[in-house]
Amino acid sequence: MKHSVMSQSAAFALALACVGSSAWAATATAAGSGKSGASAPAPSAPMSDEDKTLYALGVLISHSLEQFTLSSAELKVVEQGLSDGANHHPALDADAYQAQVQALSRSRLGAIDEQQKAAGQAYLDKVAAQPGAQKTASGLVYVPISQGSGAIPDRSDRISFKYEGKLIDGTVFDSSAKHGGQPVQMGVTGVIPCWTEALQLMKAGGKARVICPSSLAYGDRGAMPTIKPGATLDFMIELVEVLPKQAAPPTGAAPAQP
Repeated sequence: MKHSVMSQSAAFALALACVGSSAWAATATAAGSGKSGASAPAPSAPMSDEDKTLYALGVLISHSLEQFTLSSAELKVVEQGLSDGANHHPALDADAYQAQVQALSRSRLGAIDEQQKAAGQAYLDKVAAQPGAQKTASGLVYVPISQGSGAIPDRSDRISFKYEGKLIDGTVFDSSAKHGGQPVQMGVTGVIPCWTEALQLMKAGGKARVICPSSLAYGDRGAMPTIKPGATLDFMIELVEVLPKQAAPPTGAAPAQP
């Protein structure tokens, strides 16, 4: 459920510190042109295990560059910087350009944020118009799939649930099925705000589709590279159980260690 986000400076440092390969360049070029790694051209010769490891390194580096949405021409310049840096003869002092790199990152992320919010709003409006859909005052869209008959959780409860999370293009970015298929246990307030609100609309045993605007999900920061800034998220949530509340410790007893 939680996504770690590499800092912009760390991502840039990683990209400058690692050595690019011709195989990476093909993958990164595909990323810069908006294509996924799956459609990148494969290296012409069979790869050894070490080559595969280096290729994977290149793919991981390309992920750290996604926030810049580089054009093919821009990517060629970045490739030159990687090559020059790896060979210890950069054409300029990169440290002197850290402020400009950060400004470029903010600018590109801002453009992604605006595009994602516009597309997300259209998606929210479309789902909100479906029969049975409810749009709350906060902006989330709640679509009951099946009504449960159990307890309704409140903010202090812990729950057991199954879920699937999608981007608005249908890409599944996370699910309980990806983690063994067993229900997840978590506090009602231990999730994104959209979930905290939606869970309190459900009864145990029920299932609902919940569309979360970015303001109630990962916001303007996102969780790159999977969840872009401003992204609207589409969840299917099955509330398996509201877990019994833990008994309060006897008066004067020390609280249990976590």
